[in-house]
Amino acid sequence: MRFCYAASLALALLFSSAWQTSAVAAKYQTESDVPYREGDSLTDYEQERCKLDVYYPADTKNFTTVVWFHGGGLTGGRKSVPKGLQSKGFAVVTVNYRLSPKVKAPAYIEDAAAAIAWTFKNIQRFGGDPNKIFVSGSSAGGYLTSIVGLDKRWLAAHEIDANKIAGLAPLSGHAFTHFTIRSERGLGYNQAIIDDLAPAYHARQDAPPMILVTGDRELDMLGRYEENAYLWRMLKGLGNKQVELYEMGGFDHGGTVDPGCQLVVKFVQKYSAAD
Repeated sequence: MRFCYAASLALALLFSSAWQTSAVAAKYQTESDVPYREGDSLTDYEQERCKLDVYYPADTKNFTTVVWFHGGGLTGGRKSVPKGLQSKGFAVVTVNYRLSPKVKAPAYIEDAAAAIAWTFKNIQRFGGDPNKIFVSGSSAGGYLTSIVGLDKRWLAAHEIDANKIAGLAPLSGHAFTHFTIRSERGLGYNQAIIDDLAPAYHARQDAPPMILVTGDRELDMLGRYEENAYLWRMLKGLGNKQVELYEMGGFDHGGTVDPGCQLVVKFVQKYSAAD
């Protein structure tokens, strides 16, 4: 599905009146640098990076939450709440994770799973509903979203079923094995691999609702649209009826975030209301 900015804007403006009211009325607070890993055995680097911020609507009960993973190729980046997800009536848990080359796969995947697990176990004390937790992220964050959401072993390590995630919304993330992981193995940047660290390897019929969003296939990173189109086709072929593919015509890799967040908002609204 080729999707232009004008169409995405039109969709994003179709907010329900309830969501509009809560977004306008809610006053937001942020609890910063909350550790999501604990214990005496943590390394200095884990203590530094394994932290998250909870940006949430105060005095609101049973709100929805989006766990957001930043981009940066698994080698850089820091947690922040994208402007397009601010003051939308739901909370955003934004996460730092360890980075290559200080660590190698699957350390950052394990961190992503730990942060999601922390959210399931703790969001209720902020007023959130643990049954309405979505996961999203851009670029490397999109990859982490997909691999943890589709490969159930990462959350199973925390005794959480990945199918409890209300929805997955990766923006311009790898569906094949991430290029940084390939680099860690001494492989070339453009040598495509689908192994057990590829989201596409774990396509399954019973996955949570999912939107796959990329930039224009001619402007986004090489093969990014095609990888996501492959994952979309595999999910559809397996009988998954809750997956959609969006190509943001005219937008490059970084430019996909703002219009992509509009789609994330509508996706969250749709499946929160469905519950």
